[in-house]
Amino acid sequence: MLVHAPFSDLDSALDRVGVGEVDGILADLGVSSPQLDRAERGFSFQRSGPLDMRMDPTSGETAAEVLARADERELAGWLRDYGEERMAGRIARRIIEARDRGELDSTGALAAVVHRALPGGARHKNPATRTFQALRILVNDELGELETFLAKAPARLAVGGRLCVISFHSLEDRLVKHRFRALAEPSRPLGWSGGTPIAPAPSPAGLRFQILTKRPVIASEAEQDRNPRSRSAKLRVLERVA
Repeated sequence: MLVHAPFSDLDSALDRVGVGEVDGILADLGVSSPQLDRAERGFSFQRSGPLDMRMDPTSGETAAEVLARADERELAGWLRDYGEERMAGRIARRIIEARDRGELDSTGALAAVVHRALPGGARHKNPATRTFQALRILVNDELGELETFLAKAPARLAVGGRLCVISFHSLEDRLVKHRFRALAEPSRPLGWSGGTPIAPAPSPAGLRFQILTKRPVIASEAEQDRNPRSRSAKLRVLERVA
């Protein structure tokens, strides 16, 4: 049975179909290939289309609407925080200038602005990659959805049940790693802030968990050759124990 719902709606989605505990949950956090390959969805900088980028095209603001209300400082912050873009300020300035001239009317136009904003030289990936990632994360509140999902999913596992999460960039993977560690080692601080340990979130209902992947599982070279989009995928697995 298919249920149309965001990750954050896991509890009510399971309740609607009469499911309590489950033996396994697989969360694939990546954008699907059909979404990338259909220009009209607005995710691709290789196929020009409308500036949309919504995972659910029936709700929420589009990327065009977000960019229409953004100021330069705000946009630079998004590019820096969600895209880990070192040239965030320069790119943001050029995007705002293009918008004010009425030139920001498609994904192709946005990609061209980013290309012109960055210095030349050897590039291992398209220079618009980080900008598009940042806007997509923002439009879909992807990190917020993931945090809520990670807070809810472990409590729905039966004993021996496993939570498997496939992430595609460091922001997602970091969230998954830290949440899994907090569940498996509840007495271990998550880190330090101003010389004080940051306490982990308590395990749901006192349940116990163990991490089955000391290091994330990545695609083999053979798989990456067959499917280049798998090269950035990282799989982490958590198990509920008795």
